[in-house]
Amino acid sequence: MKASRLMSALMLLQAHGQLSSRELSERLEVSPRTVHRDMEALCIAGVPLTAMRGAQGGWRLEKGWRTQVPGLDEPELRALLMTQPRALGDPRLAAAAERAFGKLMAALPVSMRQQAEAMRERLHVDHTGWHPTSEDLSMLPIVQDAVARDCRLTFDYTRADGETAPRTVDPLGLVAKGSTWYLVARAANGLRTYRVSRMQAVTVLASSFERPAKFNLGAYWKESTAQLRQARQSYEVTLLLDPQAARSMSRWMDAVPVESATAKMPEGWAALRVDFENEEQARSVTLGFGPRARVIEPKELSERVLADARAIAGLSES
Repeated sequence: MKASRLMSALMLLQAHGQLSSRELSERLEVSPRTVHRDMEALCIAGVPLTAMRGAQGGWRLEKGWRTQVPGLDEPELRALLMTQPRALGDPRLAAAAERAFGKLMAALPVSMRQQAEAMRERLHVDHTGWHPTSEDLSMLPIVQDAVARDCRLTFDYTRADGETAPRTVDPLGLVAKGSTWYLVARAANGLRTYRVSRMQAVTVLASSFERPAKFNLGAYWKESTAQLRQARQSYEVTLLLDPQAARSMSRWMDAVPVESATAKMPEGWAALRVDFENEEQARSVTLGFGPRARVIEPKELSERVLADARAIAGLSES
């Protein structure tokens, strides 16, 4: 474990040149005291490290010094293959990643390369999913370029309500959530998130910007998505469901088992509290289960679902 951590610390320093003890502590998920001991161990092993004092201090690796990257072990190879380029939805991204992936595979020892090829033959990634998406990623390479070079970005953005307006931002990072890409950027009114597929006429400006000193993309995304979930309106419903319907509901919706409020529950059925986005969604889903679902609460939903069911029955009889 320590040897792996030392190698991780060394590769971080090779990538960044200089990092503070706090930064190393956060990236390696160990205490600052452990980082200090690890740096001493690397120095004893002959790695040319310098301890920098002061507010801008930290640990600096001698410029130009490099070590050979160790070979992949089997768990690392398996993890790499699980994230193979076929998981990328955009054809151009997948093609570029496939070329890089091929170069990496060619650099492996013969025995491990054969093992990798056997693994790939036994793994297929279908990135489309069950529900088709229409993500337009044609602007993504331009956005990536601006993010990499810390250049300001201007584009036309279409919001979810269909309104389109120009934006000029400082692009701070990209987030891939499933097959959807988002740009996190600093706008005039603070940090904002933009869906790349809704960006058009993207232009990288000649002017650069200074990144916020303490900005952490992963932490920002985690916090903003948590706030989004809390802000979403929900419509809480208690349902009685037969076993198959209960399993389906638990698989696709945010459902929690509760004690039944009625003694007339058929054997094997379950009572679930389900959070829907609105009443319309609750009515549609409940009706979709037909006689395998009953509404306990709220009462007004039960009455409306019953009225819908009667209306459907009347149409079929006419």
